[in-house]
This record gives sequence, structure tokens and C-alpha cells, in this order.
Amino acid sequence: MKSFADLAASRREWISEQLVPWCRQASFRDLVEAEQDWGNFAGRVDPGMTLWTWAWSRFPAVIHDGMPGLNETCEVRLKIADGRDAVGFPDREASSRGQIVLVARTEMGFEQLGPFRIDEILVAELVESAAPRDEPDARPTTVLPLETPPDVRI
Repeated sequence: MKSFADLAASRREWISEQLVPWCRQASFRDLVEAEQDWGNFAGRVDPGMTLWTWAWSRFPAVIHDGMPGLNETCEVRLKIADGRDAVGFPDREASSRGQIVLVARTEMGFEQLGPFRIDEILVAELVESAAPRDEPDARPTTVLPLETPPDVRI
């Protein structure tokens, strides 16, 4: 390395080509072990913002592109290794350290499903909305009389 810029480029390359791909395929046990020494690997960063986000990126349906943490805005279907399916919205507060909790709609309201460990999940996919969204009617244009004072016009 001849310069700091070379060193920084080398580290960015190592993170993108080695560390992130490792996180995407590592077992739950290895991820928990890595979390203990994460500062030595990734620097002074929050493992939740890097390690666990990178690990969850193996399932694009549960993350935001370019944002850390789980995506709570989209309903997902998880296919679990033991044959169960779980459908709901990821709960960032209840989910932690490689375990995801879903909030599912029920006839009585809502219930939590899980937690499901990252290495128990075979597939995570987005659930398409069954009902098409109705667009609201266009608001009619309001026409004010010419004599309306300017301070009343908004």
C-alpha cells in the first residue's frame, strides 16, 4: 500500500467482496460468534447496522436496499425448515440478533409469530396484496370569485 487511499480502497474491497458475502451465508452460530468480535472486523460500527443487516440481505424481501435493519413496511411469507409458513410484517423492535418476529393480522387483531432464527428460514418472499388499491377520486378544482381578497386565497 502506497497511500491511505489505497488502504481505504483495499478495506472497502475486502468488506464488499469478503465480509458481506460471508454474512449472507453464515450460520446463526457463526454470526453470533462474529458479533462478539465485530469491532475488530468492521471497525467501530453497530453490528445491527452491518453484520445483521448484511446477514438478512440473503433474504431481500425483509430488508430495505441501502438502509440498515429489517423492512417493516412489507408483508412477507417465511418458509421455515420444519415445514411451517409464517406470514406477517417484520417487527424490528421484537427482532434481534439473527432472529425475526413477524406481526400477523388475525380476525381478533394482531399476533406475534416467531422468533425464527435466520438459519431456520428457507425462503422469505413478499406477499402481494390481494385487493387492488383504489385511487382516490381527483379533487375538483376550486374556483374563487375574482372579488375574493388575496389574504383569503391559499
